[in-house]
Amino acid sequence: MLNKAVFFDRDGVINRERGEYTWRLEDFTINEGLIEFMKFAQEKGYLLIVISNQGGIQRGKYSLHDVDIAHNYLKEELKKNGVELADIYICPHHDKTERCFCRKPQSIMLEKAIARFNIDVTKSFFFGDSARDVEAGNAVKVKSIQIEPNSSLLKYRDLL
Repeated sequence: MLNKAVFFDRDGVINRERGEYTWRLEDFTINEGLIEFMKFAQEKGYLLIVISNQGGIQRGKYSLHDVDIAHNYLKEELKKNGVELADIYICPHHDKTERCFCRKPQSIMLEKAIARFNIDVTKSFFFGDSARDVEAGNAVKVKSIQIEPNSSLLKYRDLL
């Protein structure tokens, strides 16, 4: 049986896009409406998966451990509200320092999640705040929606 999923970009969709790298907890602010939207999607049977470029790791701005701390905080905040992420996929590379195959707009992170969780792409969505998010989602035939950074996802509930 195939599963359906909602994929989320991180910075600008899940947490506040600040215009600079976000890895410290004091800078990690969950966007308004996100938890309610995720809870709604989960109740509708969607798996919740994060797909995020984290190029600051390769650039030496922060470490994978720093990202794990932020993601553990996110998971705990979601868990308090009965929401569980299926997984978080990150690309630690930066296109200014290395050519890789996992950084969005490439679709490798999505492809891995689709294969691992047996996802029906025709019943799944990807919410991102940039053209590269939409390009990655379109490459795997997932309905991709580009939102304004830091806007509430609640207005998209009717899509699910």
